[in-house]
Amino acid sequence: MSQLKLQDIYLYPIKSCAGIRVNQWPVTEKGLKYDRQWMIIDQNNQFLSQRKLQKMALIKPAIVDQQLVLSAPEMGKIKFSLQTPNTSKAIEVKIWHDQCQARTVVPELDEWLSDFLKINCKLAYQEEDYIRQVDQKYANSRDQVYFSDGFPFLIISENSLTNLNSRMPYKISMLRFRPNLVISGSDSFAEDLWREIRIGEISFRLPKPCSRCPIPNIDPETGISSKETIKTLNQYRRYQNQVFFGQNALHNGPGQLFVDDPVTILLTGDPQPPLFISGYN
Repeated sequence: MSQLKLQDIYLYPIKSCAGIRVNQWPVTEKGLKYDRQWMIIDQNNQFLSQRKLQKMALIKPAIVDQQLVLSAPEMGKIKFSLQTPNTSKAIEVKIWHDQCQARTVVPELDEWLSDFLKINCKLAYQEEDYIRQVDQKYANSRDQVYFSDGFPFLIISENSLTNLNSRMPYKISMLRFRPNLVISGSDSFAEDLWREIRIGEISFRLPKPCSRCPIPNIDPETGISSKETIKTLNQYRRYQNQVFFGQNALHNGPGQLFVDDPVTILLTGDPQPPLFISGYN
């Protein structure tokens, strides 16, 4: 294979909404700057996702002049400052088993989101100084994250998708899997073996594989779901009643990432999950 490099960088400012591809981006203690720092919540302050509301895939953010600009089909654009003042209401929000402190943004955003999603909801954000630890079973005490499901990074190799697409009745894009970092130049599913890697100036630990919910079934361009993606993964990426695609990752410190950064494998181990895939070296 050719030299490994960082092919794509994606951040998702609002959890479960569309992502933004960037050519370079700062990494903070919590991961990619702004990645899932905002989250849509229901009347009970429980997080909402595409698992329940497929239309969330159609909410597209853009970062322009230190503002987050949102657009969606048949909706006018709405924007707000990335530097939200601490004058908004402090609330407790629920994300899986975690209770987190957050703040609301502005009522106009809540109305915009509620109109589009047809559900009473509001937008919450996590303050920079709030610490949400990563599960200590897989992390160090210093590891923290915004509103991601559990880890600050998801890493997938480009050829893992190529392998999947060779088995699919139609081609799908990497966007269905919502990675942060896409690596090119490796064998398919080589990331199953990686335990420690370095991308540019930042080193990463890969403690566990990513089990997949039905969200990869959703076309990010239409918000329409079909069962083919998970059905196909079930045929060869199933272990203990779950399907796996990609690796959760933790970083060892802040820095800057650039597309085309070289990737160095520092430590490997047995495949996680323990599946044999032809193409492993």
